[in-house]
Amino acid sequence: LYLISFFCYDIVSNKGDSMEQSRLGIIVGASQNLDEIFQKVKMFGFPLCQMGFLAEDMNMFDPVKIKEKAEQYNVKIFSVFLLFRGQIFNLKDGPSTMGFVAPDFRKQRLKLSLEFSDFVRELGTQYIVSHVGFIPDDETDPIYTSFIPVMREFIEKCQKNSQIFCFETGQELPSTLKRTIMDINLPNIGINLDPANLILYGKANPIDAVEIFGQYVKSIHGKDGLWPNRDEFLGKEVPVGEGMVNFPLLMRRLKNKGFTGPVIIEREISGERQIQDIRKAIDFFSKIL
Repeated sequence: LYLISFFCYDIVSNKGDSMEQSRLGIIVGASQNLDEIFQKVKMFGFPLCQMGFLAEDMNMFDPVKIKEKAEQYNVKIFSVFLLFRGQIFNLKDGPSTMGFVAPDFRKQRLKLSLEFSDFVRELGTQYIVSHVGFIPDDETDPIYTSFIPVMREFIEKCQKNSQIFCFETGQELPSTLKRTIMDINLPNIGINLDPANLILYGKANPIDAVEIFGQYVKSIHGKDGLWPNRDEFLGKEVPVGEGMVNFPLLMRRLKNKGFTGPVIIEREISGERQIQDIRKAIDFFSKIL
């Protein structure tokens, strides 16, 4: 995940006597220019946003001021994405640098995350999302057995702050993530389903993942991608509708599981092309939600 723009809006459609509401969105990276952030959100007419923070930089920001500025623009910060400096998002270097799984970074990142939960409490946001790393498939692996209590400590802190921690998918098998959730065994756990990540990291068919994750899915990333070749460290992200994610079927399966959360459009490029692809994604999802 990169710190890219994130916007959300509500689509309301009448179907007979019932009204169905869905949400679309994208990410905004935290910056000192709060007006610029929320002006971008309002420029698209969206009332919700998600905001990404580097944990190491959180002391550069005043969460109360961010909250007040969001209220000034009538924008709700639906969730925050927790990032760490030094992470490498690929199959080669990711296992040793990502999240809480990487042993060399675990102690410092736990300390930062406990502080970050308090930061988010002041921000008034309920959901914290993050990549936790390449979780081992072997439940007897010492890296896994030592990782579980670390995650439990952080998620217990979130629980005390009335927060739900959502695992970002992609760097682990869905069955491994489900086992991890069961082993942590706390009520305030959810999943941010990134279907493209499951493909980019070569881990699973997103449709099958929905059957495993079920009611844990609180939000999804509207991102598309292609499977990695044998000589690639990561698959290729592509515009929504041009990759291997079957979004129409995915959304039907999620709906059958009771999913009512936001769809967060993610396009990991910059400039005018990003804006064009985001607008196309909005149109794409508007037709299938």
